[in-house]
Amino acid sequence: MHTRHATSSHTIRLQRRALLKLAGAAGLGGLGLGTLSHLTAAAQSAGDYKALVYLFMYGGNDGNNLLVPLEPALYGQYQRARSNLALPRETLLPISPANSAGLQYGLHPAMGGIQSLFGQGKAALLANIGTLAVPTSRTQWSERSVPLPDNLFSHSDQQAQWQSAVVDNAPRSGWGGRMMERLLAADAANRGYGVLSMAGGNLWQNGDRSLAAYKVSASGNFGFDFYDPNARDPVSAAITETLAERREHLLEQAWNDVVGRSIENQRVLTQALQSSTLATVFPDTNLGSQLRMVARLVAARSRLGLQRQCFFCSIGGFDTHGDDQLPRQNELLGEISDAVAAFYAATVELGMHNNVTLFSGSDFGRTFQSNGQGSDHAWGNHHFVVGGAVKGGQLVGRFQDLSINGPDDAGDGKWIPGLSVDQLGATLGRWFGAGSALNEVFPRLSNFDADLGFMV
Repeated sequence: MHTRHATSSHTIRLQRRALLKLAGAAGLGGLGLGTLSHLTAAAQSAGDYKALVYLFMYGGNDGNNLLVPLEPALYGQYQRARSNLALPRETLLPISPANSAGLQYGLHPAMGGIQSLFGQGKAALLANIGTLAVPTSRTQWSERSVPLPDNLFSHSDQQAQWQSAVVDNAPRSGWGGRMMERLLAADAANRGYGVLSMAGGNLWQNGDRSLAAYKVSASGNFGFDFYDPNARDPVSAAITETLAERREHLLEQAWNDVVGRSIENQRVLTQALQSSTLATVFPDTNLGSQLRMVARLVAARSRLGLQRQCFFCSIGGFDTHGDDQLPRQNELLGEISDAVAAFYAATVELGMHNNVTLFSGSDFGRTFQSNGQGSDHAWGNHHFVVGGAVKGGQLVGRFQDLSINGPDDAGDGKWIPGLSVDQLGATLGRWFGAGSALNEVFPRLSNFDADLGFMV
């Protein structure tokens, strides 16, 4: 008997080690969620469902080659300043914004999917947008006569500011998380699934009260799919026994609780996704997988009973100072365009295209002037917003004056933004239903026109 007990204790220790390894591999995405309701809880009506999808391009996408003027004189300015980075005019994909007084623009040659959505009126282009404390002119920039965002041209700081809309100190929460804190009741069933990330940790989804992003595997493999708490197979039984064991050490017990909560969170999502199927074919890329998972989660919305959700996806590789910029950007923008087009098609398949809006962000733009190989850190940038509720086919904001050292240039073709991240967020937030809370979510919103008018 003593020998069997010793063997059993040894086995449990080994099982515990295995559990910890598995938990680490699973990512413990449930950190910060708190106790979540099971799917058996009474679901709220999802009839008023809306979702925001933030697609973040890490590294600073060079928007000067995403959106290019085709009018000959303006294209000439572009070609002279960009030298080796200028895309041939005939390769650009033409678009005719309804509000550009007849001026034509061209999208990057890899952006065929976005061009098609723009032509259908399901995508809009945001011209020269960036982080701002107040509207800022070149004179004010030169004289430093208005407050400016901290640490401009820094990757980490500008990523944080794009995701938080806080430009004057180190942010601890994001504007997506702050909106969700105010839109989801503290006792709402499955509240923690209101902020779901397909791309790991991010600031945008961190709330200022209790919410934090739950991290979901884009592949759909959650790491503990083999575990059934009601089964008596050896592995399930060992995990159940390990999680149920109370620990004297506070940190050990906390770790046990986190592992248990993470496993339960994964089980809830797995159950919700079981009947979530899509006919839409997504590209076999990392971003394609992320957006496919977002579409599956939107399809599972009624199982979770949430009326509002925020999703985060990302793609990296945009810090292109060298001569690899043109081929690298061609590859990355092609991946984005194809994945976004498939995602919009999936929302149409689900009948949710009017309820889901996707938008892009990035650290900053890059210099208009080539550094001889690639381009360097800058400020204002061009972005896009996609969805059935978007007033598409238009250019939102004013396309910058392309003159070097001109009225929109902070130096070396670093464009001073004409639109702020606050305005983008507030326009989306008003559509999202956060109107009464917008000034709390965006502390500097009173400095700007709060509605850019690109949502129905």
